Amino acid sequence: MSEHFVGAGWAFPLRIDPGGAIALARRDREVEEAMRLVLATAPGERPMRPEFGCAVHDLVFAPSNDATAGRIRHEVRAALDRWEPRIEVHDVTVAPAPDDPAVLHIDVRYALRGTSNPRSLVFPFYVIPPEGPETDESERH
Repeated sequence: MSEHFVGAGWAFPLRIDPGGAIALARRDREVEEAMRLVLATAPGERPMRPEFGCAVHDLVFAPSNDATAGRIRHEVRAALDRWEPRIEVHDVTVAPAPDDPAVLHIDVRYALRGTSNPRSLVFPFYVIPPEGPETDESERH
């Protein structure tokens, strides 16, 4: 894959390099940072680009269950397909963190377009757990 296709961009989070200039991310690091930026941005957060981002942020108060995991998988795949053309998403899995039920690990398996080099990005997603004892959906009715 040509380096021109992958490119370089401002490092995220924004920082200064040792020479005093704005630090740049290049190659694989630039793509990974761009993916994290897409996933960390809620649609509507950027005034000049209101559609940019990933709608997983609408699920912060959703229960940590299979239905929520399915919606997260869908939103992550849709956002990356739309906003990061340099990658091919192969799979998205969502699993609770073993030590914290308020954290879901989103594992994106992907490859840079034009390569067969598999990569993975794990993005932590934080949900707000319900207060008090959890109730089963059937118990609410």
